[in-house]
Amino acid sequence: MPSEKEEVWRYSPIDSLDLDAFGPVPVSDPESWAELAADRRMAALADGVVADVPDRSALVVVRDGRVVSAARSGLPDQVVVEGVVGLRQGGGSEGPVQPGVVLTDGDALVRLSDAYLPDALLVDVPPGVVIEQPIVVVHWCAAPSADQEPKDAARSPASFPRTVVRVGARAQAQVVEVVAGAPGTTSALVVPVTEVLVEDGGSLAYVALQVLGTGAWHLGRLAGRVGRDGALRTFAVGLGGSYDRTRTDVEAAGTGAHCEVRSAYLGTGEQVHDVRTLQDHLAPRTTSDLLCKGAVSGASRSVYSGLIRVRHGAVRAEAFQTNHNLVLDHHAHADSVPNLDIEENDVRCSHASTVGPIDQDQRYYLESRGVPPDRAKELIVLGFFDDIVDRSPVRSVAGRLRREIGHRLAEALWSEGSARG
Repeated sequence: MPSEKEEVWRYSPIDSLDLDAFGPVPVSDPESWAELAADRRMAALADGVVADVPDRSALVVVRDGRVVSAARSGLPDQVVVEGVVGLRQGGGSEGPVQPGVVLTDGDALVRLSDAYLPDALLVDVPPGVVIEQPIVVVHWCAAPSADQEPKDAARSPASFPRTVVRVGARAQAQVVEVVAGAPGTTSALVVPVTEVLVEDGGSLAYVALQVLGTGAWHLGRLAGRVGRDGALRTFAVGLGGSYDRTRTDVEAAGTGAHCEVRSAYLGTGEQVHDVRTLQDHLAPRTTSDLLCKGAVSGASRSVYSGLIRVRHGAVRAEAFQTNHNLVLDHHAHADSVPNLDIEENDVRCSHASTVGPIDQDQRYYLESRGVPPDRAKELIVLGFFDDIVDRSPVRSVAGRLRREIGHRLAEALWSEGSARG
């Protein structure tokens, strides 16, 4: 099991994770899938996403790793979007792409996913196919039906969603994943694993939004590999969970490959947001650009730790890494640890990190023009996030991202105001 003694888990509360307190959500029989799909809260979430992203090529609803519905909207017939039941012995699957093809060195949590995932959602875009509208995936995780009690009340539910995406040579696609569950402080464990393979000349835009309840442990893993002259653009937004961890590893494996990594988080209450990244350059003339922005309020804290690795032979690689943090309250805290590991001479690499409070000049400007203090603080924080939301690789979800960030921020400021009162 992971330990806080390991550098990749440093600053995290992983030692306090008690796996014995959780049990995998029972795998449902195919006959009950329609009943699962009819869950009112899950249906309301899916309807909200549909309203926010009306132009899409497919909508897939996944309950605790089980694909319960997949609606195509003009998606080319040759594109595969389906759930494959379980994993074959040896780590393969029955579909055209295989879990484990990118993420080959997973830790114990990934092995738990291998063992307990009901379905692997496979998205396979053949060479040369261009998909103009995003494929939207809604994951409803570790939440009992609105009309049922958990079958095992002694153990909290654990869910293991798995997604595998392959974009063929010269193909283009967009994928959006929303990870949600029961609101409130209900205890749960959610371990989503997403693997992405972009072949030569292909392009993928990927966005992940996590809005679980504040009692959940979220331990996410995203692994991507990009071939020659391919492009992968990712954006992970973490808002829910008591402990929210997202690890993003991107590998520029082919000459001229480009990787773009965006991350954002907003901490409220006593949340811990943990972002770990790896930009791994294996080939010449590869590029990567990372921007991570977050804010912590109340007694929450955040951790960012990122590594740029340039392997021997990856000449003329260019890699950039930037992390900005706003600390909104005296009891909040942010750690930022950028790292470089360079094995080649002819490269351009840089990293930058900032941690600090709201700019008082900005706040004074707004308040001197009649804006109430709490509203001034809210506007400044929203403006801080607006820059990175504008850079979302899937433009059609920017409105949803802004609304979720605004909602969580309003809750945080309301709680802060109530505490002062």
